[in-house]
Amino acid sequence: MADRKPIESWLTDMDGVLIHEGVPIPGADAFVKRLRESGKPFLVLTNNSIYTPRDLHARLRRMGLDVPIDSIWTSALATAKFLDDQRPGGSAYVIGEAGLTTALHDIGYILTDHDPDYVVLGETRTYSFEAMTKAVRLINAGARFICTNPDETGPSAEGPLPATGAVAALITKATGKQPYFAGKPNPLMMRTGLNAIGAHSETSAMIGDRMDTDVLAGMEAGMQTFLVLTGLTRPEQVEDFPYRPSQVVDSIADLVERV
Repeated sequence: MADRKPIESWLTDMDGVLIHEGVPIPGADAFVKRLRESGKPFLVLTNNSIYTPRDLHARLRRMGLDVPIDSIWTSALATAKFLDDQRPGGSAYVIGEAGLTTALHDIGYILTDHDPDYVVLGETRTYSFEAMTKAVRLINAGARFICTNPDETGPSAEGPLPATGAVAALITKATGKQPYFAGKPNPLMMRTGLNAIGAHSETSAMIGDRMDTDVLAGMEAGMQTFLVLTGLTRPEQVEDFPYRPSQVVDSIADLVERV
């Protein structure tokens, strides 16, 4: 690998890196503590758009991980930033939870099903046929189709759940319109996050557990990338991809001393 500048800011995925099924991964608490003590800017990222940063802060704190609210960056926030840049003060028909609706309210968007500028699809546990039908009709009538993230399934205690990407595929099949995905692996999510903390890609690193989202997005944003093996991507799968992370490590515990 070519010589890189020292890492001055860190971005890390949440699920599979810091926590797994609601339990902190060993070393996560030490990593977050070291980040806070260092004074270096950092963000914890998630493609999940259900929760607000305040919600996630509380959930992580209950697990012993004290991540400031301002250090949490979700696909809902990335989506809101994108829409605010594209069409300030616009309107949207939203399928999603509080994390997404709050982010859009905060940028001054009007949430409506009457001739909206956008249909915005996010994560929810209560996808309804009625809401999807309304989304299809609004897109056919000219609303632009935006989606928080392309994840096709999500985890649950009972097994995989259909997620945003799967529902987006249904709407695309019915309308012939592809959505714009704002979350990972779109490097836009990384760049807007870096801008939010005043960081630069050439001196930043991304930590993730997935080659196809975390490492890809970090690489395309021009960051150093670290793959941890505590999540979805297994060691033998790394060579299946046409790109590589800067480094593969067993877990977040191996990066504490790098901060």
